[in-house]
Amino acid sequence: MAEIVNLNRHRKAAARAAEAKQAAANRVKFGRTPAERAREAEAEARRRALLDGARQEEAGKDGAG
Repeated sequence: MAEIVNLNRHRKAAARAAEAKQAAANRVKFGRTPAERAREAEAEARRRALLDGARQEEAGKDGAG
């Protein structure tokens, strides 16, 4: 005698498996490694520090002159 299969449960499991496969593909395609994120954050901090160091105050902006 054949085993009784809940088709709704099978359909949902297949959908979850397909979504997991798509998510894995997206992680490979769009994801960055922790080293890449750290390197980019360090470069951004360096860039901001350089820009802040070169900032000039505007004479008329504070109302004093």
